[in-house]
Amino acid sequence: MKNQVLCLINIIFFLAEFATAQEQTIFEREGYTSLFSGKDLSGWKVPEGDNGHWSVITGFIDYDARSEAAGDKNLYTEKEYENFKLHVEWRFTGYGDQPYNVPIILENGEYLKDENGEVYRKPMPNADSGILLKGVGQANLWCWPAGSGELWSVRNNKDLPAEVRAGAVPSENADQPLGEWNAMDITVQGNRVTVVNNGIEVISHALYPGLDVKGPIGLQHHGGVDPKTGKLRPASSLVQFRNIWIKEL
Repeated sequence: MKNQVLCLINIIFFLAEFATAQEQTIFEREGYTSLFSGKDLSGWKVPEGDNGHWSVITGFIDYDARSEAAGDKNLYTEKEYENFKLHVEWRFTGYGDQPYNVPIILENGEYLKDENGEVYRKPMPNADSGILLKGVGQANLWCWPAGSGELWSVRNNKDLPAEVRAGAVPSENADQPLGEWNAMDITVQGNRVTVVNNGIEVISHALYPGLDVKGPIGLQHHGGVDPKTGKLRPASSLVQFRNIWIKEL
């Protein structure tokens, strides 16, 4: 009888441990920490005077590009980080109210030009946001043909070697269509960045000068309301985020 009781107790403990393990996400099992509870913006610094435009809706961080903050309108973590792996899921929920003249980024980081040597631009619906890296860097989220993950300030820095600028251009456009969720994984180690977008490595160990510092993670405001028309400017941040996890390295 005693052995039967001990066996039953062991089974109960096993089932309890199994249930606990099942409740854990893969990120928790890998040692990540959640940056978003799914309930509120605790752990984040909401811009002063924002007036609810950064909000939580049904488990998502929602931004409508209409922050009323006087200064920096971006949303930042309270905690600062140095080297890390970051997982963020995001989707655009709409476009700005007007088309945006989008240039075509070539593999070398330059823009496609027409027969007159002018930058070719294609009017198209667009939304724009980004994952801000420690207050000094950014991985773009946008609707441009180049695809998300592009390292804007590196690609546009003409003082950097050509191969460094080219390394800031996504290897392909791995974005999902408007309204569908994307999963981005960003690894920052010193001044090197790797970006995996929807399972595809689009930025590979790219050099990002000046990134070897400590700072917060941010979600970018872009666009806003044009006071002359009352409409959203092209490339406004109509975007949602969920499942934000970080693992310090």
